[in-house]
Amino acid sequence: MYFGKNTMKPVKRLIQDRVVERIEPNKTILIFGARRVGKTVLIRQLIDSFEGKTMLLNGEDYNTLALLEERSIANYRHVLEGVKLLAIDEAQNIPDIGSKLKLIVDEIKDIRIIASGSSSFDLLNKAGEPLVGRGTQFYLMPFSQREIAQTETALDTLQNLESRLIYGSYPEVVTLKSFERKTDYLRDIVSAYLLKDILTIDGLKNSGKMKDLLRLIAFQLGNEVSYDELGKQLGMSKNTVEKYLDLLSKVFVVYRLGAYARNLRKEVTKAGKWYFYDNGIRNAIIGNFNPLSIRQDIGALWENYLISERIKANNNEGLGKEFYFWRTYDRQEIDLIEESSNSLIALELKWGNKKPNIPGAFHEAYPNATFDVVNKDNYLVYI
Repeated sequence: MYFGKNTMKPVKRLIQDRVVERIEPNKTILIFGARRVGKTVLIRQLIDSFEGKTMLLNGEDYNTLALLEERSIANYRHVLEGVKLLAIDEAQNIPDIGSKLKLIVDEIKDIRIIASGSSSFDLLNKAGEPLVGRGTQFYLMPFSQREIAQTETALDTLQNLESRLIYGSYPEVVTLKSFERKTDYLRDIVSAYLLKDILTIDGLKNSGKMKDLLRLIAFQLGNEVSYDELGKQLGMSKNTVEKYLDLLSKVFVVYRLGAYARNLRKEVTKAGKWYFYDNGIRNAIIGNFNPLSIRQDIGALWENYLISERIKANNNEGLGKEFYFWRTYDRQEIDLIEESSNSLIALELKWGNKKPNIPGAFHEAYPNATFDVVNKDNYLVYI
């Protein structure tokens, strides 16, 4: 994957091989992800590596809309004659895209389809139900450190850690050399792209409130969030806060960690924490790109970075883990709990050199869980 001229070696996205395995005749692959995370580049790579006739369409192009407008078998057989792989970028912009894709995969022999969308709620609503049983969904996130490591030495990785915590890992941000250009790029994303998908929804007019909510979430990074309190601060109902946060999660800006509770009465069960998929987006929202040496939120940035990297690894490798935090009402707590069918992992995330012991209540309730402290000395093992 190239970005600009001679700025970076090719980066192979870690989901690429898994996507290739699922490119099958008369099946559809949906690739979701935020804007500017590299969906278009990935689709082009998939096309380049495919043996057979291909067609690439863009859902934002009027010619594409005209080409697919007539939903008939005859039209699609004519348009797609001989095509073995159809790829549609920004597919959520095509009216009735789900029904159209269903008709194509059902009626055009041996065709394979890849469709990308920057807004999961939009493309899923339009494509999800018609394509049940006919395809697979993948999520493309900002670069993971494992992906960036293809282009870095171990020394580069250590030297670039501060940049990752402040500017994040969007593909183009990683390639830009100057901090000034990274800052400008992230500000542009936030102002021009971040809320575009959400604010085009019918009936959602209050972009100011949405941005204010994002700022509050950004300042409460790593803390438990009360929808009632957020509503009072913003002058909106608890239900509206929940709706907005749900939409923000569906365009891959933020995600929620719920509380892990299985055995103890004193475990917190209903609380939630919100994190950003990318540190750079979070810092752009609050307008703070200061170096770590003068920041008050290093712990929160470290926590956000590590949890997001663990989530990226889970997504990229298809591990099927669920993520939580853990706390009791008497304030024993663990930053990150990862549960899968055969393991329970507890991680305490520390920017400094402190190495706390496993909380007694957690160890007693979950004696088979693995516990470790992740800090600057060992973090690469965990991401």
